Amino acid sequence: MRPVDERILETMRDEGNLTPQAVENFDVCSRGHASIRLSELEEYGLVERIAQGLYRLTDAGRAFLDEELDASELEASNGGS
Repeated sequence: MRPVDERILETMRDEGNLTPQAVENFDVCSRGHASIRLSELEEYGLVERIAQGLYRLTDAGRAFLDEELDASELEASNGGS
């Protein structure tokens, strides 16, 4: 997890489903960086892609923001054990 990840997740909680461009429009980070971070957050189950380039916050993402889930407990779906 990176500091910007929490800002992305918080913005999704406040604003709803977002594209990387929308993340940039909310002044969180650049569209390109948002695209990379959203893909990473998807691997950890904190967001899910619901259409090409459109992501939504998952229950795990909400639990993380509510401090009910520790980032150290997350495993990537592509290589986690």
